[in-house]
Amino acid sequence: MVTRENFTFSELENWLNERRVTEIECLVPDLTGVARGKILPREKFTEDRGMRLPEAVVAMGVTGEFPEEGPYYDVINPTDRDMHLRPDPRTVRIVPWATDPTAQVIHDCYDKEGRIVPFAPRSVLRRICERYEAEGWKPIVAPELEFYLVARNTDPDIPLKPPKGRSGRAETSRQAYSIDAVNEFDPLFEDVYSYCEQMELNVDTLIHEVGAGQMEINFFHDQPLQLADEVFFFKRTVREAALRHDMFATFMAKPIAGEPGSAMHIHQSIVDLASGRNIFSNEDGSPSREFFWYIGGLQKYIPAAMALFAPYVNSYRRLSRFTAAPINIQWGTDNRTVGIRSPVAGPAARRIENRVIGADANPYVALAATLACGYLGIKNRIEPTPECKGDAYLGDFQLPRSLGEALELLRNEKDLADVLGAEFITVYTEVKEIEYAEFMKVISPWEREHLLLHV
Repeated sequence: MVTRENFTFSELENWLNERRVTEIECLVPDLTGVARGKILPREKFTEDRGMRLPEAVVAMGVTGEFPEEGPYYDVINPTDRDMHLRPDPRTVRIVPWATDPTAQVIHDCYDKEGRIVPFAPRSVLRRICERYEAEGWKPIVAPELEFYLVARNTDPDIPLKPPKGRSGRAETSRQAYSIDAVNEFDPLFEDVYSYCEQMELNVDTLIHEVGAGQMEINFFHDQPLQLADEVFFFKRTVREAALRHDMFATFMAKPIAGEPGSAMHIHQSIVDLASGRNIFSNEDGSPSREFFWYIGGLQKYIPAAMALFAPYVNSYRRLSRFTAAPINIQWGTDNRTVGIRSPVAGPAARRIENRVIGADANPYVALAATLACGYLGIKNRIEPTPECKGDAYLGDFQLPRSLGEALELLRNEKDLADVLGAEFITVYTEVKEIEYAEFMKVISPWEREHLLLHV
């Protein structure tokens, strides 16, 4: 039986023929998680076609800008050379909202010598997964992704507002876990679940989160690359479905002032390939050394990885005291005030939840970074601090408070560069510096209100 896991190109072609696909969206996730690529007629989509894109396409900022000079061009060739794209047949999905039968396929990026492009986000996640495989391990992850539904807004100077539901009214109070509040958007979510079913996305539960119009979708646990692909597809899907219902879906970390931010909590564990055992548990069911070392790695390296988990200026607005988002790297069991949580679970399901990551993070980069932190913890046998059994919000801030501070920490952390790739870190930090500089050119309403006549 052919499964998606072992799809070959010939089986991909059979899949396309069975569905009478006439068009192919050839996709490459860029640094921001945006889908870049080309659209091809079905007959032009062949294994030996050799489709190409400029390598800088996956290495630009959210504004579409590039550095003018500097270390960026020690990695990106200034002659604007091409990448050679190869489809990953396992990623093929139908595009359920397309008028004509259309498929979407994610591609990996290679240079002309056939080497994988090291700074492409999907390459970075592949790299850390190969590190785990070399140790005889298989990481298992399960993302929980929060997002807001907001009323259509075409003027960036006007604050976002919750959308109107079936009742004709917008939410004016917080409705955490309310079934009725989710039902307000039944027509939208019927489309979302229908699209996800057609795309074979393994989404699990849908809940209403704390914020007005804030939702959360959970994914079934699986291997990191597959889950990153599914989050990538899901974001496209929800945005498209929302537009069809005259609203926006946003994965901004802090879209509405006074409301909680949106996170991408990632549950993670490690399976031993030889025995199939969760290495976070001993034979007697107690937590293993690897479990504690993994936590120790997260604690040591999360501050330096923050620019990967919180990639925009807006990301740091989410990370504030008493707002359902962590402010430090304490860890605890069944404790949602900490940055690193261990949910209550049996030995086979023992796992660690990274609660620091924002919903705005690139899923490939975020998964690669959190797995890298844990990997380094195990390899270097890093012991964690004592477990936090109280309210971690009463402790000190231990995370960077701004993108500029986070970028400085990331540049100076050699261990993460060794694991994730020095080329990637160079490209990423240079691009983020441009975004930060662009933001600093903007004068905010707060500055005009409080500084105009008072300083």
